[in-house]
Amino acid sequence: MSGVTRGRGPGDAAPGDSALAAAIAEEAGQLLLALRPTIADPTELKAAGDARANVLILDRLHRARPEDAILSEESADDLERLNHRRVWIVDPLDGTREYGEGDRDDWAVHVALCIDGVASIGAVALPAQGVVFATAPLPPLAPAHRGSPRLVVSRTRPPAVSETLQQALGADLVPMGSAGAKAMAILQGRADIYAHAGGQYQWDSAAPVAVAAAAGLHVSRLDGSPLVYNAAERLLPDLLICRPEYAAAVIEVTQN
Repeated sequence: MSGVTRGRGPGDAAPGDSALAAAIAEEAGQLLLALRPTIADPTELKAAGDARANVLILDRLHRARPEDAILSEESADDLERLNHRRVWIVDPLDGTREYGEGDRDDWAVHVALCIDGVASIGAVALPAQGVVFATAPLPPLAPAHRGSPRLVVSRTRPPAVSETLQQALGADLVPMGSAGAKAMAILQGRADIYAHAGGQYQWDSAAPVAVAAAAGLHVSRLDGSPLVYNAAERLLPDLLICRPEYAAAVIEVTQN
């Protein structure tokens, strides 16, 4: 990439990046939990949560890593980020619908560091579940599931690929909200496959992909090609995160 800023090391992961991502995600999650019972109207709550968590995350990142670029769902996109090797990609509140419903726990905070287009460092906080998954220390992966594969899907708008995979693999569907919650459900042993097509953005998947890869899961586009971050086009429409033993079968089904 021409004109790329040569930052720390140059542009490599710095000591403490993973711990920083986890701490920021956890702090934003605590803010969101504290805010939740104070605003009755779901629309107002979701807007306030997005905005306040975004301010917190950006403030912490600017202080701790002032030389790095940031891409956030809730901020204007500064394409100067394309000149940086280290770019933080964040979703201050993933699963706003679920957050606004009050009694659901399938929403998340995503904080990822992408280096040379790769989601290298990340943290996914599931505040209502009281857990943060990060790239270090390596998150534990639940033992393999015995029985039909479990395919985690959107609870409100599952893509057509979900039905195709369900039929081809004999999969059981597990409806869920946030992309981060879906990906972490595989680590938790609640699902085996997360396949999405039809309109995600870089911030929807960067942190879940970083954590999933660190845990030993397969991560790619649906055709098996690498996921590339910090592209000018923020849309990154399809995604596959799954236990490695299912990757080849899922890719074959989705490409036929």
